[in-house]
Amino acid sequence: MANRLSEDPNKRVLLLEAGGKDTNPWIHVPIGYFKTMHNPKTDWCFKTENDPGISNRSLQWPRGKVLGGSSSLNGLLYIRGQAEDYDNWAALGNKGWSYAEVLPYFIKSENNERGANGFHGVGGPLSVSNIRVKREICELFIDAAEQTGIPRNDDFNGASQEGAGYFQLTINQNGTRCSTAGGFLKPVKQRENLEVVTNALVHRVNFAGKRADSITYSVNGVEFNAPCRGEIVLSAGALGSPHVLMLSGVGDKTELAKHGVASVHHLPGVGKNLQDHLQIRTIYKVKKPMTLNDELRNPLRKVMMGVEYALFRTGPLTMAASQVAIFTKTDSSLDRPDIQYHLQPLSADKPADGTHKFSAFTASVCQLRPTSTGHVELKSANPAEYPAIHPNYLATEEDQKVAIESIKVTRRIVNAPALKPLIKEEHEPGIQHQSDEELLQYARDRATTIYHPTGTCKMGLSSDETTVVDDRLRVHGLQGLRVVDCSIMPEIVSGNTNAPAVMIAEKASDMIKEDAMTQGQEAG
Repeated sequence: MANRLSEDPNKRVLLLEAGGKDTNPWIHVPIGYFKTMHNPKTDWCFKTENDPGISNRSLQWPRGKVLGGSSSLNGLLYIRGQAEDYDNWAALGNKGWSYAEVLPYFIKSENNERGANGFHGVGGPLSVSNIRVKREICELFIDAAEQTGIPRNDDFNGASQEGAGYFQLTINQNGTRCSTAGGFLKPVKQRENLEVVTNALVHRVNFAGKRADSITYSVNGVEFNAPCRGEIVLSAGALGSPHVLMLSGVGDKTELAKHGVASVHHLPGVGKNLQDHLQIRTIYKVKKPMTLNDELRNPLRKVMMGVEYALFRTGPLTMAASQVAIFTKTDSSLDRPDIQYHLQPLSADKPADGTHKFSAFTASVCQLRPTSTGHVELKSANPAEYPAIHPNYLATEEDQKVAIESIKVTRRIVNAPALKPLIKEEHEPGIQHQSDEELLQYARDRATTIYHPTGTCKMGLSSDETTVVDDRLRVHGLQGLRVVDCSIMPEIVSGNTNAPAVMIAEKASDMIKEDAMTQGQEAG
């Protein structure tokens, strides 16, 4: 947004970032998310409320608190979702959001290593590269998927998403992470009409009547007010954007009153419609040392990994959060995939604890379009106090059924001829979990977020009281205020969310420019 909107030298842009500059070197090493997630210097370190759907557990929800936001600490996986996702957005009354209409914005942002075609672009700010590390276990997993009837797919962002293959990654040609800060902001940060303020905690948007006219924020405890003659754009994510709106008096007036926040505009949809992808991790021990667990237990090999990356920008340090993806169906009668796999050639109880002492891989599976929705709500009027996050996982029978069936699909793949001879043991969930009830309980006990919160400032028609913004991302009933991030998704996309977030920003930038031009002509 800062890049595109500051292209016009006659427009001044102020970018407020609650975190610091992206100077931590681990941000730029692809595998550095192990060091930046759960690190309060780069991560908001949100935690959900105890959720009854997952055995009353609270989950950590990492969100980027640094220039580049979550793109500075995510898993680097470039997935757009399915064409039907966007066509459904349009069918809900959101003009301009069909797949055919958003595809040019995906293409515009890309600098794809594979070159330009009808689905991909070159020359854009966001580097998209092929995976640099291919391991035997990954190839075997793809082979096993093919043996169960899942086709091989070399481009999940092309004509069809269904199939098994390797992810493309947001990694530069020199082997470093391409965050939005690196790809979009760094090349233009010297523009005289662009000001970037870091460590700036936004307190609220201020209004003159129904028009947003300034932002109150603080840096190191000192409060500032930034007036705005144009538009204020919230891009704080599915947790931050509704939080700022509610602190500003925009939300359900009854809920706001509980915390002493005066209502500026009653908009009950703010913070509702929270959706996320819940991943169920299955872990399999293998009979020979062929996974990253084995290498990470060897001190000399760890040193050599660092040397390889420093000299050649190759090797395990260029690895993303996962190597292999599978998009497939839990029911053959479905018209499109409803689950996604993330295969990791390693295993761990928690990333911070290090890998297991045995050789194993992780096949994580998530439901692409959950029907359960949660919400975000204020805990207080203090902008420094985090909102309460209620994911409401596995609340519907459909979501419970998909969780059960997805584990069965995993077992079919692992028992295919390509993999079965190598499997020593199903470490999790374990063969003792056989019945549907046992598999569902395992999901409730062990499933975790895959870090894709969306939907809390839902885009849609004003006649739908669950919506927050219109199809030009303007907040309903207010002037001079838009929301531009994954919170505007009316329905979560069928895949990872970084690429769609960039697309949304590209499209919103054009809409803001178009509307400014129209308003200027009308004023003239």
